[in-house]
Amino acid sequence: MPLFGELFLSEILREPILDPKGEELGRLKDMVVVKAEPLPRVDALIIEKKGNLFRVPWAELNMFNKRIVAAKIYSADLVPYDMSSDDLLAVRDVLDKQIVDVNGVKVVRVNDIKLEGYASEAVLIAVDVGVRGILRRLGIERKGEDFLKVFKATLPFNLISWNYIQPLQPKLTAISLTVPRQMLSELHPADIADIISQVSHDEGAAFLKNLDVDVAAETLSELSTETQVELIRGMDTEKASDIIEMMPPDEAADVLGDLPAEKAKEILEHIEKEEAEDIQELLGHEEDTAGGLMTNEFIAYSPGMTVRKAIEKFKQDAQEMETVYYIYLVDEAERLVGVVSLRELLLADPDTNLSEIMETKIKTVAPEEDEKVVAKITTKYSLVALPVVDSDGVLLGVVTVDDILARILPLGTKRK
Repeated sequence: MPLFGELFLSEILREPILDPKGEELGRLKDMVVVKAEPLPRVDALIIEKKGNLFRVPWAELNMFNKRIVAAKIYSADLVPYDMSSDDLLAVRDVLDKQIVDVNGVKVVRVNDIKLEGYASEAVLIAVDVGVRGILRRLGIERKGEDFLKVFKATLPFNLISWNYIQPLQPKLTAISLTVPRQMLSELHPADIADIISQVSHDEGAAFLKNLDVDVAAETLSELSTETQVELIRGMDTEKASDIIEMMPPDEAADVLGDLPAEKAKEILEHIEKEEAEDIQELLGHEEDTAGGLMTNEFIAYSPGMTVRKAIEKFKQDAQEMETVYYIYLVDEAERLVGVVSLRELLLADPDTNLSEIMETKIKTVAPEEDEKVVAKITTKYSLVALPVVDSDGVLLGVVTVDDILARILPLGTKRK
């Protein structure tokens, strides 16, 4: 039985379903949707009559369009239907639900569903997330068009294909309302964070959980502290530890430091020993100090190393690091003795020792120094990174300018 033309769900919702004699079997309440290729299809109609629900299989329909929906069966043949969570229903599970518009990088609400005939089936081809969908459901779409014509404007269509939306509720994954994970991975983590910030905690948690681990880690770094804690606290330990392990140690320490001690301990126990030790070291510092701001991921070489060797080694060491601005030079006791910028490194003679090009007048701070002092020094001397050393001059870590901005500026201001 072909679907003649295209239609929207709202155009037939609550409309009568007729038997072969033209008598009313009931009114359309919902549709059962099943996975199919190339698009999800309507498997059955759920109709309501005198407060009772009945299921009418698609194969029992004779005509299906916006003007008339007719079946091949009579009232005596109707099969009672009980609402089941196993079925995916268009109205109950899709209409009015929030989805992610991947192209628009925003959260939108499904106001209507567009269907179209494909062979002998009715397939779901798009969702309407615009004003038209709302007006159509209210039965005043045409009036809206006429009203805007007065101002020489048009009512835009805002349809999103099923291929370009991502469900927030796991239930919707039962059909082809999906988008390749690599498409999501191509979004900037800050954009994904904006999306998560617009939805409920449960929806945000489900969305983050479905991301690749490395993308989830970058996205978590872009969220507010409160949201980070909520998401990680509600996540199973194994998944949470995978995400935390992918984060820079200073950011991982910030998240774990705000979690309940027991949850933080569980996560640390699931992280590789070396990474866990780096994080635990940072957790020993007060949050609003240089030690609390710093990362213990930095590159430090011997002053006697040649520029050529340093460049070769740097290519390997820097691959897994978030940001690198300088190469720090330390002696055998790991005391800071000099610093070389990447610019100086690249411009120097390859056979020159680092000690010959290093800067020895270095601005440093102690780990217990207040974050405001750190920000003041960084600003005054136009530094992009500030070394943190202990009382013996041993290099403990580095505070980068983005870490200072992240702490001092509100999250929204930082992004701008």
